[in-house]
Amino acid sequence: MPKWSQMVMQDSVSPSMSYISSFHDYMILTMMLVLSVIGYVLISLMSSGFTDRYILEAQEVETVWTIIPAIILIAMAVPSIQILYMVDEVVDPKLTIKSIGHQWYWSYQYGDFPFITFDSYMLPTDELEMYDYRLLEVDNRLVLPMKQEVRMVISSADVIHSWTVPSLGVKLDAVPGRLNQVSMYMMKPGVYYGQCSEICGVNHSFMPICIESISSADFILWVKTYL
Repeated sequence: MPKWSQMVMQDSVSPSMSYISSFHDYMILTMMLVLSVIGYVLISLMSSGFTDRYILEAQEVETVWTIIPAIILIAMAVPSIQILYMVDEVVDPKLTIKSIGHQWYWSYQYGDFPFITFDSYMLPTDELEMYDYRLLEVDNRLVLPMKQEVRMVISSADVIHSWTVPSLGVKLDAVPGRLNQVSMYMMKPGVYYGQCSEICGVNHSFMPICIESISSADFILWVKTYL
């Protein structure tokens, strides 16, 4: 992996993260338009010498500056609610993975393949290979098939953790005694990284998550290696 590519965040590889990125750009554009209009009005008022002390009310202006912000808020709320429902919905998962947070590693169990279970620890710095991500590479990657809906069931064995993979648009708390679920869909193969984003202790940032997305045929071959 090129050196410069390690200095930026990974691109979105799931539909939900693509929608979130598009919504972010849409919100930034809206905010810039609002700030531009407000700035223009403020500068115009401060630089203009025209005043009229006999104007006591302007109902037309008040109506406009009440309706327009309401329309802008609705235009922001509708896509936001749609994305929230889309991220939270689990339709027809082809595979179920259970992830359990520990101090300071993750355990994975393949619900459809009970014989596949392993722990995922961060690789020490002296064991990293060329172009590996420091503090993000693990000894056992979570291997998943691409272009298939995968359900993650997340819990914790000790304190509250957070299973987070930014490129997939996934961030869910791992709470002791509770099962939370989230759906993932990877559109292309690759290796995607994340970390525990909950302040769960002194080493919470050293709980990396590493997902390797492969084709369905390669995933079946990988499963057979555990037989």
